[in-house]
Amino acid sequence: MKYLLGLCAFILLFSCTVQKNNTKYSKIEYEATPCFGFCPVFKMTISPDRTAVFEAEHFNFNDHPSKDEFSNPREGTFKGTIKEADYNQLIGLLDALDVKNLHDKYGKREITDLPTSYLRIDFADGTSKNIEDYGKQGSEKLSEVYKFFENLRKSQQWTRVK
Repeated sequence: MKYLLGLCAFILLFSCTVQKNNTKYSKIEYEATPCFGFCPVFKMTISPDRTAVFEAEHFNFNDHPSKDEFSNPREGTFKGTIKEADYNQLIGLLDALDVKNLHDKYGKREITDLPTSYLRIDFADGTSKNIEDYGKQGSEKLSEVYKFFENLRKSQQWTRVK
């Protein structure tokens, strides 16, 4: 009987431990810069434990922005935890990109009013990849990732910290 009780305690103890997320990404960061219009301007950083920081500059919360918002102050810094399903979807999108083999720069600068996207990935092996995409049209799969980050702004629970 005492062995059975000890075994139950052992199982209970180990079933309550948090499993480490074995992802190959140690930090995922996306930044969207301004354009000569109402493009959302923000930076989002996501850790492997799904915690995230969302630094909102302008045009992130209003679906119908106006010229008056150009003079508004910065929208704020927010923290949250990315929903598990969304995080897994993001990892799937990044895995499909084969991030390490992408170009470092995309886009042509002949047009001067387009936004730039920056995708910065730190890998668990200590390497990193920085992608700059002027015009946000580097590839169809990259555009999918950008759209996913833009959707995270509104689909997650964010708490203002600044």
